[in-house]
Amino acid sequence: MERGGKNGAYPDISKIIDCFITPSNGKERNIPLPDTDMPSSSELARMVEMIRAVIFPGFFGTGGIGALSMRHHMASGLDDIYRILTEQIRLGMCFTGRDKAESCDECEKEALGLACSFMDRLPDVRNLLDSDVLAAYEGDPAAKSKAETIFCYPSIHIMTNHRIAHELYRLGVPVIPRIISEMGHSRTGIDIHPGAAIGEEFFIDHGTGVVIGETAVIGRHCQLYQGVTLGALSFPKDADGNPIKGLPRHPILEDNVVVYAGATILGRITIGANSMIGGNVWITGDVPKGSKVVQQRSTSPAQTDRMQAEGA
Repeated sequence: MERGGKNGAYPDISKIIDCFITPSNGKERNIPLPDTDMPSSSELARMVEMIRAVIFPGFFGTGGIGALSMRHHMASGLDDIYRILTEQIRLGMCFTGRDKAESCDECEKEALGLACSFMDRLPDVRNLLDSDVLAAYEGDPAAKSKAETIFCYPSIHIMTNHRIAHELYRLGVPVIPRIISEMGHSRTGIDIHPGAAIGEEFFIDHGTGVVIGETAVIGRHCQLYQGVTLGALSFPKDADGNPIKGLPRHPILEDNVVVYAGATILGRITIGANSMIGGNVWITGDVPKGSKVVQQRSTSPAQTDRMQAEGA
């Protein structure tokens, strides 16, 4: 078979390359080529699945784990997690340029220290995820067992990714937390920035379309439904017009807050404890504790007359 198919047509690859290197619009691309190896998404995905298997043994990874083999299973998994994470942190540091003024040995040493600190926090991650499993089971009357929520629910999947990514974010690990959070986002449709601080017993029912921003703070025993946005109202800029990074700009949800489907909560505002936010509302101001916020009911004049006649 000829290279160009039936009609002998074949693209001018040399011309395409020329256009990539020197665009016809005369504008040079300002995206630099990476000068080091980048972190591996496949290795990070493998590591996350190992952590999932250690935290929820028997549900993920190797099956048939019993009481006698549990310690060996966990030791093997944790050793692999530590080795993979150390290398990926090192690559992330190189990719973001943090090692420019350091020797390779110093870079490797810092990566080892960060990976070790993360490993020490894994028991806390497990405890938080146990509380999330309880919240999912108690928060959804359709859940038949805690095991079902672990194996099936997108909330537990995304929160496993988030709890891992958040600990790495807190340690100052570059780029790796965002890769891990986006893996969960692509799987579940739930977008949680690794910087978001989320308390125990957290549950997202259904989940698709939920967005939680970097500086959001969510208290204990909160529940969100699909399509909820905890976003920023505006992006402050410096004197040169560049966005100022790192400012608190997302909402705070205090303990025991429920936010129903499609609600949009924007800015550095506080939703008080024990409040209920109804579906499809738009909130840009503080909400007192114990509040119930719902859409205002609108009626036509004819409906109003009828309601009055009926004593409504």
